[in-house]
Amino acid sequence: VAALERQVFDFLGYQWAPILANFLHIIIVILGLFGTIQYRPRYIVVYAIWTAIWVTWNIFIICFYLEVGGLSKDSELLTFNISRHQSWWSENGPGCVRKEASMSGIKGLDNHSYISVIGCALEYRYIEVMHSSFQILIALVGFVYACYVVSVFTEEEDSFDFIGGFDPFPLYHVNEKPTNLLFKQTYLLISHTGFSGTEG
Repeated sequence: VAALERQVFDFLGYQWAPILANFLHIIIVILGLFGTIQYRPRYIVVYAIWTAIWVTWNIFIICFYLEVGGLSKDSELLTFNISRHQSWWSENGPGCVRKEASMSGIKGLDNHSYISVIGCALEYRYIEVMHSSFQILIALVGFVYACYVVSVFTEEEDSFDFIGGFDPFPLYHVNEKPTNLLFKQTYLLISHTGFSGTEG
């Protein structure tokens, strides 16, 4: 649900790199849920590996918006340099007021308008950082849960005997005694008949 919510707002902001990452994340989450329901440990392992990648991606997003290591939140990196769009929250955050001013007096910018945003209670970059931090928290919980489920499935596979089930004394041992008695009775009958034949 959190990934879908984030996907919606990234679509609104035309953030193509996060859109692709969110889409892949949603697919892997569905795969992990399917693996849990259908007892497929391999699918859950794939999800666990993906959570490590997902955490790394969200750390990068945090560094991007906080401008760590030479990154700039005003760059077009997340839009693949296709457009100059920014985060949807940059104009629609809590308390933000969007104003447009005509720029018809400036040569080359006729019919264009300058958009200014004022009064934001919280800068959009901090909203994006909170989104990514929440995703990291969920991913860490998911990783721990995935490891636990895989360990449970592995223990069940190791302890399960496909012939006798979980019973340490399977059913095929129950018939062992009567079968032995039947063989002994047949042997005695044949021996007795053979002995009687020699006497005749």
